[in-house]
Amino acid sequence: PTETTEPPNTLTGNTSVTPGPRGLRLAGGRSRCEGRVELEQEGTWGTVCDDGWDIPDANVVCRQLQCGHAVRAHSNAAFGRGHGPILRDEVGCEGHERDLWECPAELEHDCSHKEDAGVVCSEHQEWRLSGGRDGCAGRVEVFFRGTWSTVCNSTWYEMEATVLCRTLGCGDALQRPSFGHTLPGKMVYLCGSLQPSLAQCHWIFNKSAPCYQSWAAGVICNGTGSFPMGFEARSWSCPLPSI
Repeated sequence: PTETTEPPNTLTGNTSVTPGPRGLRLAGGRSRCEGRVELEQEGTWGTVCDDGWDIPDANVVCRQLQCGHAVRAHSNAAFGRGHGPILRDEVGCEGHERDLWECPAELEHDCSHKEDAGVVCSEHQEWRLSGGRDGCAGRVEVFFRGTWSTVCNSTWYEMEATVLCRTLGCGDALQRPSFGHTLPGKMVYLCGSLQPSLAQCHWIFNKSAPCYQSWAAGVICNGTGSFPMGFEARSWSCPLPSI
């Protein structure tokens, strides 16, 4: 297929994941598109030293794994220390390479695993609850393609809320309040069953903000305290127009 530099206006996702090419993976992250860079050589997995590690290097990794482009290039074992040999040092990708093995690098190194390189790619999703006391209640916000946005509540049901609560280690969903959008509302989730995270559910990301007729989704998990005084939430039971 023809690659485009600008992603389509609307993206969708579901439970199927295309595995990355043999010989490269990300470990220690919260999704397949975030983590410590690990390479395979002759059946043995090893890591990459962070000396000289930067965005062009990370871009090659993200593209090779079909994870979009790099939004962060991490150093200092940000995703934990790996094991096995350190297979590359002073990686010098220009950014156009199809494979990390094509990039010039030093085979000899003076590194330890506390210097393992990592990446966060644009197709990685992470979540937070904003406005609660303890991170287990509030407005749902998702980090995707390098920015934070809110989630449309038009399809935010008990299943979706429970998946998020469990992903965050906050138990199950108790309530689903709705909020105004203080960030752009761009993401819609629809989970047909309990999944490890919302990224494994069907999702739609729309750069033109599909939430313009609905509120931002929220949740109160059963592992939470109450909202702080002055934090305005709207009842989830209010009828809302569809997007």
